[in-house]
Amino acid sequence: MPRLGESITEAAIIKWFKDVGDTVEFDEILLEVATDKVDSEVPSTVAGEIIELLYKPNDVVKIGAVIALIRSDGEGSLQKDKTNKRSITSTKKTGTTAITSGVKMKKTPAVTTSFKINEDVFISPLVDSVARKHHISYEELARIPGSGKEGRLRKSDVLNYISEGRPFQFVQPISEDSGFKVPDLQFDKGKGKIVEMDRMRRLIADHMVYSKHTSPHVTAYVEADLTEMVLWRNTNKEAFQKKHKEKLTYTPLFIEAVVKAIKDFPMINSSLDGNNMIVKDEINIGLATALPNGNLIVPVVKDAGKKNLADLAATANELVGKARDGKLKIDDTRGGTFTISNVGTFESLMGTPIINQPEAAILATGIIKKRAEVIEKPEGDTIEIR
Repeated sequence: MPRLGESITEAAIIKWFKDVGDTVEFDEILLEVATDKVDSEVPSTVAGEIIELLYKPNDVVKIGAVIALIRSDGEGSLQKDKTNKRSITSTKKTGTTAITSGVKMKKTPAVTTSFKINEDVFISPLVDSVARKHHISYEELARIPGSGKEGRLRKSDVLNYISEGRPFQFVQPISEDSGFKVPDLQFDKGKGKIVEMDRMRRLIADHMVYSKHTSPHVTAYVEADLTEMVLWRNTNKEAFQKKHKEKLTYTPLFIEAVVKAIKDFPMINSSLDGNNMIVKDEINIGLATALPNGNLIVPVVKDAGKKNLADLAATANELVGKARDGKLKIDDTRGGTFTISNVGTFESLMGTPIINQPEAAILATGIIKKRAEVIEKPEGDTIEIR
């Protein structure tokens, strides 16, 4: 299993593109793997015949583990792979090669402090599966001390937490004298079908529930007259596209406005760590993007505070395009400090999005629509279309 990112230690296999007995070329796509919300294709590091696949789809594999045995053509293949700085282990009995990424797994001392939530937090598929099996929420996971690198949770940490009686288990506060008993939820399935949630939808659901448990959500609704913005965009979009080779949507204009607001009110660009507010220097804007399959992902425009409008447009267009084509990389979705959710895409006037943890706030932008407004002027009020 190749190295997939700075903080990734394992990945789940989605599917193999080759089977035992098939031949594979050097650098040909061999399998697809999943980490967090991002899927990645893994190429073969040698050419030859596949004689064994050591893991099945949905198996969780550690980075650096041998995942397949390939009978190569001989020393030429071995030498070619060495030039790509991959580690290859020969087995004398079968004449096969076992491919790994050469990642050295180091033991790290146990972390005894409480779990620290930051933008790099990652719940591995293995930890996630154990948590699901025992009905452990993300809120509980966030409180469990991790013994992995940088305090990351490992399977053993979760199992130890369970053996200790789950001291951080979330309990809905109900007064003892209320006399209210939560009934067992029963419903008539009726006619229809059961549709199992896919992996991404389960991740989204769990993350949203965790966010609601973590942050008290308060929503403020503000109307803005965008007449001048709409006129400016309509006047300049053709010249902008001709000059910068990028389509000018409203997204980079909203990003630019958010960046200015964050610079004026920097506390909103922060995360909470216990009793401390971590105010971020960089401004990384997440763009909540609806996917064709109905799911949602949030690619991040890094260093938005240092980009001009043309750069913002280019970056936003590229990220949204990659998201909808399923070509985002892991780093494309990490490090966000504030998120924009454009509910206007669905012709909604307003929305109440859920905060993308560990951020402190989120902005929903509604549909831009003409309507009659009372305009106050020195000579008297008028009604105009804005």
